[in-house]
Amino acid sequence: MAQAVELDVGERTVRVSNPDKIYFPEPGYTKLDMVRYYLAVGPGITRALRGRPTTLERYPDGVTGESFFQKRVPKYLPDWIPTAHITFPSGRSADEMCPMEPAAVVWAANLGAVTFHPWPVRREDTDHPDELRIDLDPQPGTDYADAVHAAHELRNVLDEAGLRGWPKTSGGRGLHVFVPIRPEWTFTQVRRAAIAVGRELERRMPDRVTTKWWKEERGERIFVDYNQTARDRTIASAYSVRPRPHAPVSAPLRWDEVDEARPEDFDIRTMPDRYAALGDVHADMDDERFGLETLLELARKDEADHGLADLPYPPEYPKMPGEPKRVQPSRARKS
Repeated sequence: MAQAVELDVGERTVRVSNPDKIYFPEPGYTKLDMVRYYLAVGPGITRALRGRPTTLERYPDGVTGESFFQKRVPKYLPDWIPTAHITFPSGRSADEMCPMEPAAVVWAANLGAVTFHPWPVRREDTDHPDELRIDLDPQPGTDYADAVHAAHELRNVLDEAGLRGWPKTSGGRGLHVFVPIRPEWTFTQVRRAAIAVGRELERRMPDRVTTKWWKEERGERIFVDYNQTARDRTIASAYSVRPRPHAPVSAPLRWDEVDEARPEDFDIRTMPDRYAALGDVHADMDDERFGLETLLELARKDEADHGLADLPYPPEYPKMPGEPKRVQPSRARKS
């Protein structure tokens, strides 16, 4: 292994150990290649992470090695990286790092943090999300093009509710759309708003979109993963590298780019050129924050008029008030 290198990142000097360690064997990208990528998009990913409790998806031996999600503050965290205290659905709690500058991203990347998973909250208030995140997840038999169709109709749903969404590739086959909101609602309320969006989208595109939690019921449709808005569920940040063979990244997009974009076009080699030419296309995302009143009223009407109440939580969550039976339909029929 080559000797460690020191990089000047803003006002900090960050040490990168084992810079020649192969992190992506197929293209031969090293740890230093990944670190330099994060340097190239530093302001952009810092904008996406700034002040947010962040879970690190770490691959110390590269993406073909063992991995783990680090929710608690790593050892030897520099005193210039702040933290936030978060509470999990179990009632347990922890401190997570909150990147405020590109040097914090580089420091974590040196630990093998390939992907950054920020909470939809800021460290000043960890119980009230400031982002509504819609995850359009292609199911078997569907692909990115199907997610695009759903995203355009999703944009219409949001427009009608007086909201503005910001799209990005997931780094896989899907699309994420984030809506900046005022931090006035709980995780439960924000999740309820996401369910309302998903159900409205499902009504408009019943053959293309589903909110069914159980995989056996989804079919070849785009799944609106409403549980990504539950407490302690996170989505990879804009500009995050994804642990796949060709080192793809989650790419922020303008709406006029969504149709022509291809997820495989954005990786740690191509994104720096795009960033140098266009900058952060989501740079002004936080300039305006929106309210959830219209979506929560839609959720109320769904329940009052159609009996559409809550939907199942993930299996590791405690039973929630108003939640239906958390039983796979085929097993329920057998019993």
